[in-house]
Amino acid sequence: MASAAVVSLDFTGVVDPVQGNSTAVGSFYNGGTSGHGTSGTNLGVVFSANTLAINNYNGCCEPDSAQGKRGILFFLTGSAATLNYAAGFSNGFSFNFASNSVATVSVFDGLNGSGNLLGSLVLPQTANANCPPNASGFYCNWTAGGIAFAGVAKSIDFGGSANFVAYDNITFGSITPGGTVPEPASWAMLIAGFGLVGATQRRRKAAVAA
Repeated sequence: MASAAVVSLDFTGVVDPVQGNSTAVGSFYNGGTSGHGTSGTNLGVVFSANTLAINNYNGCCEPDSAQGKRGILFFLTGSAATLNYAAGFSNGFSFNFASNSVATVSVFDGLNGSGNLLGSLVLPQTANANCPPNASGFYCNWTAGGIAFAGVAKSIDFGGSANFVAYDNITFGSITPGGTVPEPASWAMLIAGFGLVGATQRRRKAAVAA
């Protein structure tokens, strides 16, 4: 039976700043640890090996930063980061994103992006459009996205170009991130050419992702 509770992942605490700025999410939400050895609440959520969390990046203003929370999801290899939730979830799914490439999020009723496609959402480029006053960095517009679907979902593919899209506040059981009502989103075309990690950090990409 699918979980009926609203579950939200904000990636706070995945990264240990003493060890670095980015690490594999690993089993942080599955009773194990991240690549930095940190652990979170065991929610039965498992991420693909290429799924990373980062604290400091080429941007700002993620929705929960005002609460002192740090950490977003991104990936540097492959075409998607995959989330598996064997318990299953229904009643929709939502997230916040900042993207400098067109990306697609897809929900499946099998693990590892298998089985039937229950729903998908194409995400436009939004990363630096209509950013808050005094925003810093390129990825400064975080937009809410949500997918309503019928059935029980067990995995999500967070797609896009590697190092050009980031996600936060991934929420099961609600079509608004964190179960709250999102602010109106503004959509605009962006200037291409900036990666999420930024030019300086990109030169150290292998070390950052280790």
